[in-house]
Amino acid sequence: MNKLGVHALVWEAGWSHEECARAIARTAEVGFDFIEAPALDPSLIDPVFTRRQLDAAGIGINFSLGLDFDSDISSCDPEKRARGKAKLLDAVRVCRDCGGSIIGGILYSGFGKYATGPTAEGVRQSAQTLAEVAEVAAQSDITLVLEVVNRYETNICNTAAQGVEMAKRVGAPNVKVHLDVYHMNIEESDIPAAIIETGDWIGYFHTGDSHRGYMGSGSIDLAGVFRALVKANYQGPITFESFSSRVVGQPLEGILGIWRNLWDDSFDLASHALAYTKVQLKAAQEAERQARERSRLP
Repeated sequence: MNKLGVHALVWEAGWSHEECARAIARTAEVGFDFIEAPALDPSLIDPVFTRRQLDAAGIGINFSLGLDFDSDISSCDPEKRARGKAKLLDAVRVCRDCGGSIIGGILYSGFGKYATGPTAEGVRQSAQTLAEVAEVAAQSDITLVLEVVNRYETNICNTAAQGVEMAKRVGAPNVKVHLDVYHMNIEESDIPAAIIETGDWIGYFHTGDSHRGYMGSGSIDLAGVFRALVKANYQGPITFESFSSRVVGQPLEGILGIWRNLWDDSFDLASHALAYTKVQLKAAQEAERQARERSRLP
């Protein structure tokens, strides 16, 4: 059964003690199983305090981040790659100490728009570094999930098929693919087909909508998305991600272009997302069951 979570940026812009406590408490109050915390700078996360809040609330945690261009492990600059590896290892340490088991996001390159395409050597260097980080992560039962994002946020993994290929090149059992409907809506020709084809490689999934506001109020065929997840027999975590200028600050506001205030009430947004996800999953499961049984005769 899928665990359901919410991104911390639905609640707070940062992860100070006060922000951490509020975000975790609200996540638990709505009824999610876990929170996804941003770890763009892992050093800003206090694992002891975070773990205490999680234990009190009775929920879990996962992490996500994107490397910056100064710590790009696909760079030809060995110093940048070294900084990127160090940041990823810091994230592994924080995830371990907080009791988490998954680190997702743009772990394989810089997070932002590139002026040129990737090189074969850059992809090789990225895969090699990820394999080294994955070996350390495996010692703490942590899985790295490579997020497939749109062309304005990386030049390597823009499609689900590229995500699978990158995970194969890393070649570690604890490296999977992280799919996100917002990005798939930009890059994929057929979202449900891409989900089904990714299949067992899916290790993490982001829901949302085309404008990153309320689920179901945009243009994505979310019913088709959930049916594809059920058809692919995906049993892993599903996280609702939504950004509004009311919460998100710099640098993410600029990188992601979060200029509009799509919602004011975080609690209402998150409550709606949880209920919507549960309903869509149930409908998809029933559709799959009915498809299996419709040709049976007594």
